[in-house]
Amino acid sequence: MSFQSRRTQLLLVNSLTFGLEVCLAAGITYVPPLLLEVGVEEKFMTMVLGIGPVLGLVFVPLIGSASDHWHSSYGRRRPFIWVLCLGVLLSLFVIPHASSLASLCALNPRPLEIAFLIVGIGLLDFCGQVCFTPLEALLSDLFQEPDNCRQAFSVYAFMVSLGGCIGYLLPAIDWAFLAPYLGGQQSCLFSLLALIFLGCALATLFVTEEAAQGDVADGPAPKDASARAALCCWRRGPRAPQGRRPLQAGRKLCLLLPRLHGLCCRVPSAIRRLFVAELCSWMALMTFMLFYTDFVGEGLYHGVPRAKPGTEARRHYDEGVRMGSLGLFLQCITSIFFSTIMDRLVKHFGTRAVYLASVVFFPGAAFVMCLSHSVTVVTISAALTGFTFSALQILPYTLASLYHHDKQVFLHKFKRKEEEDSALLDKKSAFSKGLLSSQKLSYQNGHAGSLFSSSSSSSSPSSSSPSSPPAVSSSALCVSSSCDVSLRIMVGEPELGAPGRGICLDLAILDSAFLLSQVVPSLFMGSIVQFTQSVTAYMVSAAGLGLVAIYFATKVVFDKADMAKCSV
Repeated sequence: MSFQSRRTQLLLVNSLTFGLEVCLAAGITYVPPLLLEVGVEEKFMTMVLGIGPVLGLVFVPLIGSASDHWHSSYGRRRPFIWVLCLGVLLSLFVIPHASSLASLCALNPRPLEIAFLIVGIGLLDFCGQVCFTPLEALLSDLFQEPDNCRQAFSVYAFMVSLGGCIGYLLPAIDWAFLAPYLGGQQSCLFSLLALIFLGCALATLFVTEEAAQGDVADGPAPKDASARAALCCWRRGPRAPQGRRPLQAGRKLCLLLPRLHGLCCRVPSAIRRLFVAELCSWMALMTFMLFYTDFVGEGLYHGVPRAKPGTEARRHYDEGVRMGSLGLFLQCITSIFFSTIMDRLVKHFGTRAVYLASVVFFPGAAFVMCLSHSVTVVTISAALTGFTFSALQILPYTLASLYHHDKQVFLHKFKRKEEEDSALLDKKSAFSKGLLSSQKLSYQNGHAGSLFSSSSSSSSPSSSSPSSPPAVSSSALCVSSSCDVSLRIMVGEPELGAPGRGICLDLAILDSAFLLSQVVPSLFMGSIVQFTQSVTAYMVSAAGLGLVAIYFATKVVFDKADMAKCSV
C-alpha cells in the first residue's frame, strides 16, 4: 500500500475504535443511575456491570480462533466486527427504551423493564469490548512490519483516549434543546451515540484486507488444482442424514468448552509471559480507575454516598465525585499526548525501557495518592497515570505482532508444527496425483463430481486390500450443512494445513487479561474496604498490584536475546 492509502486505511479502521470507546464511556457512565432509578440495589448493580466482562472471558478466545480460520469475500475480521457492531446498535436502542418495551409486553412492566435494561447493558458491554479483538487483529493484518504496527497502534490508543474524552463529556451536556424532539435527555443521548457509532461502523465497509490473505494461519496452499480438489473432499467428509444433523450439531457444541480449555492452555511462552504482565498491570490500573471517584468523594472530601440528597455530607460526596471525574478526564488527555509521541519514545529509548518505565511509574503515582491529602496533588497524580494507560494500549499488541512476524524465533514450536503440516500436505498431494491419474474429476456448479463409482461407496473397509487406498464415498464430495461448517470453525476440528494459531487468537488472550482485570477488583475490593474501614485501601491495593506487575514486566520477551534466555 502507498503511504496515502495506508494512512486512509488506518483512519478508517480507527474510526470504529473511536466510536466504540465513545459508546462504552458514555453508556457505562450513564448506566448506574438508570439501574438505581428502576430499583436495583447497589450490590446487584456491580454484578450487572460484570456480565459483559465475564461473557467476554468465555467468548473472546473462541471468536479470535474462529476469525483466524474464517474465509469469506469480506475477509476474516470484518464479518465478526459487523455482527458485534449490530449488537452494540441493538443495545443503544434497548437501554433508553426499556420502559416502553416492557409496557408493550406486560401489564406489570417494572420487572420486565429491569430485565430489558440488564440485557441491554450486558449486550453493550460484551459486544463493545469484544469487538476490539478482531479490530486489533485487522490492524495487525494491515500493518505487519514492526515499525508500521507500532505506529498503527499508537493511532489506535490515541483514538481510544479521544473516544473516552468525548464519551465522558457527552452525558454532562444538557441536551434540553434537542430533548423535546427525541423524547428526553436519556433518549437524546443514546440517539446521538447511535448516530456516531453507525457512522464509524460504516467506515469499515471501505477497509481492505489484502495484506491478511497471506497469513500463515490459513495454512499452506495446495500446489495444484487436483490437490485442492482432493483436499476439498477430504476435509468435508460424508454428509450426515437429515435427521442426524441436530445430533451432530449438539455434539460439536459440547466440544466448545474443551476447545476453549485447549486454546488457553497451549499458549506459547512469549505470549504467556506477556499475558501475565498485562493482567497484573491492568488489574492495578483498573482498581484505580473503577474506584477513584469513590476514593476522592469519601477519602478527600469526607462525603457520605448514602446520605440523603441535599445534606452537607451528600453535597461533599457529589463534589468529590465531580473532581474524581475531572481526574479521569485529565488521564485521557495525558494518554492522548503520550499516544502521539509513543513512536518517538520507542525509537529513542527502545520498547523495553518505555514499557518498564510505564509499569514502574504507576505504583509511584498510586503511593502519592495514598499519602497525600491535597486534592491538587492527587488529581495531578491521577492525570499522569495516562502514561501507563497509553503504553498498555500500544506496546503489548505491537509485541504480539512482532512475535507473529518472526514466528521462527518467538513461536518456534508452533512454526515447526506448521512445517510438519506442510510436509503432510505434500504427501496428500502426491497421493491425490496418483489417484487422479486414472480417474477423472468433474465439477458442476462449483461442487465436485463423483470420484469413484457409486458401487465403491458400499464397499466395507475390511474388504479393501492393505496396499490399496481407502475407498472414498461419492457422498464425501457433498458439502456439509452451513451449521456444521460453522461449528467446525468454532470448535476447531483438525484440518490439514490449518495449525490454528493465528494472531487474532493471541490478541484475544491479551484482551482476556483486560476483561479479567475488571472482574477481579469488582469481586474483592468491596470486602477489602469493608474489612479496613477505609477507602484508601483502593489506592493501596492498586499500588500493591502495580509492584507485582513490575516483577512480571521484567519477564516479558522483548527481543531474540530474551527468547534465548527463556529457552535455556
